Amino acid sequence: MYIKRILLGVVLVGLIGGGIFAYMVYGTFFTSNTSFNNDEATVFIPTNATVVDLEERLSPVLEDFDSFESAADRKGYLSNIKAGRYKIKKGMNNNEIVNSLRSGNLPVKVSFNNQENINDLAGRIAAQIEADSISLVSAFNDEEFLKANGFDDANKLSLYIPNSYEFFWNTSAEGFRSRMLKEYNRFWTETRKNKASALGLEPNEVIALASIVHKETAKVDERPTVAGVYLNRLRKRMLLQADPTVIFAIKKETGNFDTIIKRVLYRDLEMDSPYNTYKYAGLPPGPIAMPDISAIDAVLNPKKHNYYYFVANVEKFGYHMFAESLTQHNRNKEQYIRWINAQKIKR
Repeated sequence: MYIKRILLGVVLVGLIGGGIFAYMVYGTFFTSNTSFNNDEATVFIPTNATVVDLEERLSPVLEDFDSFESAADRKGYLSNIKAGRYKIKKGMNNNEIVNSLRSGNLPVKVSFNNQENINDLAGRIAAQIEADSISLVSAFNDEEFLKANGFDDANKLSLYIPNSYEFFWNTSAEGFRSRMLKEYNRFWTETRKNKASALGLEPNEVIALASIVHKETAKVDERPTVAGVYLNRLRKRMLLQADPTVIFAIKKETGNFDTIIKRVLYRDLEMDSPYNTYKYAGLPPGPIAMPDISAIDAVLNPKKHNYYYFVANVEKFGYHMFAESLTQHNRNKEQYIRWINAQKIKR
């Protein structure tokens, strides 16, 4: 009888202990552990994250990080923390949170356009993915990569076709660059390459010209006409005489790309720079900015006409007056000069 009581006591203790253990396990794994009021929260886990990093990123959205850490440790997650962007839904338990962090890496939409130079592009991208601007600039300027893929220091901005793309947030600088090379090659279809060839231009030359067209007019419907003017001048071996290239030359010379220049002066036209198309024939060595796709396609699909000149139309702001002859152009130009003087725009 005494032995039976002992055995019964052992069984009862075991049951109680098992119950407590089961309760603790249930609480650790299957009790809601979120602290936010929205339907979901987004967390970013950095590359090579430690448990300390994990706590820093997750504590603001969890009721109890310690219970999460315990569950994550038991599930083997802490020895293989995954970098990326993740969503945690309101009411999730630790088991669900660990599963989400293990396999739910979500892409981010990365967008860029109208970047003036590589540094600006790097800053824009660094605000959207994990890679910082320093590592991005280094990757963008990598001479071996540029040479191996047909680019150089002057035209390296041509590689980056402005658009919206999906990336994993934890994409490295080299990973971003490699993806952009694929997108560049995808953009330059046989159709686009054939159109460039028919114009006597290489793809990077098209982008260089498109950057001028882009800077000359923000009106998408006018860009094929402007492109046609410059292509006519190239065919006639005339100087392009594009004011945006002079402005770029000034900015490049001073190193200040934030300079605002509203008026190009006659003395600027004498600046000795390969980007000064008033002084040097042909296209500049590379793009003077990142052109929109609409500007690139405007060069590839120019409007056919006999215009060789254009100047801002002061009666239809944003658009231009086009001319076939220098005489006609000078008349148009006089109207523009009267207007700009009246506005007292000196620079």
